[in-house]
Amino acid sequence: MIAILVLLTLLFLWTVVSDRLARWSITAPIAFAAAGILLSGLDHPVVPLDVDTHTFQRAIELVLAVMLFTDATEARDYARLRGPVGEGRLLGIALPASVALATLAGALVFPDRSWWLLAVAALVVMPMDLAPVLMILRDERMPLRVRAALNIEGGFNDGLISPLFVFCVANLVSAEGDTFGDLLLNALQGAVYAAIVGSVLGYLASRVVRRALESGWAKPASLRLAGLALPFLTYAASVLVEGNGFVAAFVAGLWYANTVLVIGSDSLDLVQDVSHLLALAAWYAFGALAAEAFADGVALQVFAYALLVLTVARFVPVVASLTGTVFSRAERAAIGWLGPRGVTSIVFAVLAYVQLPEEDADFVVNMTSATVLLSVILHGVTAEPVARWFARHPQQPGPARETD
Repeated sequence: MIAILVLLTLLFLWTVVSDRLARWSITAPIAFAAAGILLSGLDHPVVPLDVDTHTFQRAIELVLAVMLFTDATEARDYARLRGPVGEGRLLGIALPASVALATLAGALVFPDRSWWLLAVAALVVMPMDLAPVLMILRDERMPLRVRAALNIEGGFNDGLISPLFVFCVANLVSAEGDTFGDLLLNALQGAVYAAIVGSVLGYLASRVVRRALESGWAKPASLRLAGLALPFLTYAASVLVEGNGFVAAFVAGLWYANTVLVIGSDSLDLVQDVSHLLALAAWYAFGALAAEAFADGVALQVFAYALLVLTVARFVPVVASLTGTVFSRAERAAIGWLGPRGVTSIVFAVLAYVQLPEEDADFVVNMTSATVLLSVILHGVTAEPVARWFARHPQQPGPARETD
């Protein structure tokens, strides 16, 4: 209970000084991570945080489930681009290539680690999340198609990586006698069950909500609660049938997206606010874990790996995949560089921490802590200069008609 009291107090204090702190580039994620370090990450924590409990694991899983749902349902006004914005190439080519490069970078820096562990670390640190530099999406100085590409990529990459993450973790903690084929079958079975549950509940919810609106049984404002309940409902139903709750919530969000267009995007305001609150709690937990991870110092190899995954492992595949499209060289470079890491990586790291053996768990947490902290600094400092550069060098506004 004291943890909830502290988080709510921090939230209240943040809201009353947020604009003032924003002038100093102190964002909510930074503030809550710092609070986690100071209050729960020291040798004698004021607010003890036990991340090994089953309750904590379920709570952090729900954070990701709600985030995946909102990512899938979020619709932004990119219609005037009249075509794709490189999302197919970013998700189908750049993302797998980035994960592969991050795994190879891990093998280069940590040659004594197993390939499965390096793959888990790569899947944790590669999904980009615009939450730490959300102002990018609202900055009119940035080309619209750049913002669209980043937003769509950020909304879908964690949903695509989730089942792969579960599969790789299973290979590290599998019971003796489980073969690779057994683990692969279990992962596919969980994904299929999740897709079925997400599709059925997402479709039914969409039909019921539309019917309620058309018949006058409910007003759009009251239907916000339906949007809030759906990701929790879908996650719980999928877990009950041994499906992947993350995938189920994501699929349900895809089905519900069309309904959002009918009843209005403000129908998601409540679930988005809840998602934001849960994300801040995840940043607090990250602060506590990061303090523990760096209590005995940080090896140079850890930051070398973080720098590689933030630069080479992302920049090269993204720029290469968008070559030959309508994106200018500067726009490709901006998309390649602006790949901040945030809540998605934190949630995956916490899940790895509670499921993996202690040595492997510490390794993943160290990699994630270094990567996220370095990302907050590098992307937070460079986002404004990038926007100013585009303000001085306007790009041609033609539609993105590339073939994905």
